[in-house]
Amino acid sequence: MYQILLPVDDEPDRAAAQARYVLGLPGETDEVTVTVAHAYRDDAGDNSFDEESPGVIKAVDILSDAGVTVEQTELYVPVAESIVNLANEMDADEIVVCGRKRSPTGKALFGSVTQSVALDSPVPVTIVGVN
Repeated sequence: MYQILLPVDDEPDRAAAQARYVLGLPGETDEVTVTVAHAYRDDAGDNSFDEESPGVIKAVDILSDAGVTVEQTELYVPVAESIVNLANEMDADEIVVCGRKRSPTGKALFGSVTQSVALDSPVPVTIVGVN
């Protein structure tokens, strides 16, 4: 069984790109388990998984419709560290993230979750773009 960690945000186009990448991997869909992980919003002190996130809905729909086994979980702040920790805990074989277009200054000032995950991950990280 191939374990993929798919950390998504609220943007459905990015989540769809990540899910489509997974569907393009060689092998049968019944040989893959994807964990869709979403960072919770602490607006109301609610730490539960945000199943209503457009990104979560999009990724789960695409993967489930193709017959992929999908699990869901939440991530906590700091997000990059949570992604790496979850990959270790679930013994992931790969992390699939979607990059954002940000200026070099924006990355320097605010950091980059994608960059941090790629540098700190114990497993391969695939960075997909939105087409």
